[in-house]
Amino acid sequence: MRIVGLTGGISSGKSTVSNLFKANDVPVVDADIIARDVLKKGTGGWKKVVAAFGEDILLPNGEVDRSKLGQIVFSDSSKRQLLNG
Repeated sequence: MRIVGLTGGISSGKSTVSNLFKANDVPVVDADIIARDVLKKGTGGWKKVVAAFGEDILLPNGEVDRSKLGQIVFSDSSKRQLLNG
């Protein structure tokens, strides 16, 4: 079995290639989906992120505001390290 890592910048075609793999019965693990699952409201990951960054990063429905969290961690390397564990 071969394992292939697919990386690239925004709008570089990762989803297109991933969909081609899926269409050809190649198993795909999507890190974006895993990351969203980890941050779902009430999960352990959600609790840790809220404890580390405060409730200001939450949307009115209690979900993590990924845009706001991104602004924080991409402007401060120490906070990015905190998020990445």
